[in-house]
Amino acid sequence: MTQAGKIDREIVERLGARSVVLVGMMGAGKTSIGKRLAARLHLPFVDADHAIEQAAGLSIPEIFARHGEADFRAGERRVIARLLKEGPQVLATGGGAYMNLETRLAIRESGVSVWLKAEFDVLMRRVRKRSNRPLLKTEDPEGTVRRLIEERYPVYAEADITILSTDIAHELVMESVAQNLVDFLAAERE
Repeated sequence: MTQAGKIDREIVERLGARSVVLVGMMGAGKTSIGKRLAARLHLPFVDADHAIEQAAGLSIPEIFARHGEADFRAGERRVIARLLKEGPQVLATGGGAYMNLETRLAIRESGVSVWLKAEFDVLMRRVRKRSNRPLLKTEDPEGTVRRLIEERYPVYAEADITILSTDIAHELVMESVAQNLVDFLAAERE
């Protein structure tokens, strides 16, 4: 067995029924890195936003438009709580999910949280590529992202692991996540 294979097996064994839960801002790479990590660990990958859309029968922009952010966040909390019971898996959460205390506590109980921390410029380059970001449908998307960083980064910092998500290959960021998971899970046993 390769060294990477041993690391992967160790991660999965030490996770047990828990999930690896990726948190961070829109554009931080949660889906892209999460898919790679899930494939490497031979675990299912789940995108919480897609699960919310399936449960609601609406896209996230439609949920925001029809029901508002408060309803969306309530549904998001319920869906993530349900998904955490289905672990182990790699779960990518929406940017605002971790801001809810109830969700943070559920993640702490049933998962290992990994904050993919990206700088403002990296986030803006990435989010400009997609038009389905309801929170950025404003006169000043840059100002909105700066405000969200200010509000969210202190809360994201409560995650078990922090990984800098930069413009390097997502494969390298995923490798950093895997190594940090090994270290975190090993320290848990001490």
